[in-house]
Amino acid sequence: MSKAANTRLNILHKAFELIYTKGYQTTSIDEIIATTQVTKGAFYYHFKTKDEMGVAIIEEILKPTMQENFIKPTKTAQNPVEDFYNMISYLLLEDPFLQVKYGCPVGNLTQEMTPWNNKFSEALAELVDLWKTTIINSIENGKESGLIRKDVVGEQVAFFILSGYWGIRNFGKLQNDNSSYLVYLKELKSYLNGLK
Repeated sequence: MSKAANTRLNILHKAFELIYTKGYQTTSIDEIIATTQVTKGAFYYHFKTKDEMGVAIIEEILKPTMQENFIKPTKTAQNPVEDFYNMISYLLLEDPFLQVKYGCPVGNLTQEMTPWNNKFSEALAELVDLWKTTIINSIENGKESGLIRKDVVGEQVAFFILSGYWGIRNFGKLQNDNSSYLVYLKELKSYLNGLK
């Protein structure tokens, strides 16, 4: 990796850490520059605006992370009922990238930025649609293999899983502990078992 590419990636990672803990709108370019210890010129060499950098964070930090931790486990699910539960449980209780007190970075950016910025909306919608479509496909595969009832509607399951995940992340963030996650996971297991 070239020095310029390394600098750009460093800016994105440090900016993401600040934005995840403080929020996008309250994180200033000056704070990002101070944290990354690059010059203003170096920052603006890589990103014309803060919003350009924000979209790059979605594309280059959040998207690969979601691909690895959300999409891949859903795509490779052999038994959707068990595998969905295990994936959500891992994301809530074990994933070192996601912290209870800060919630879900994709959910946070969606709430904070989509009313104001179309490029954020498009990039975030692409991520969410990918996860939703992957869940639907996994449900359809489960129906074909006899692991899921034939009358189950994949899109309904996908919306239930997505909304439940983001909602419980917000509860955890509000309470700053994972006790609500445990209650949610118990109910999620019942729901998923009902798909058989």
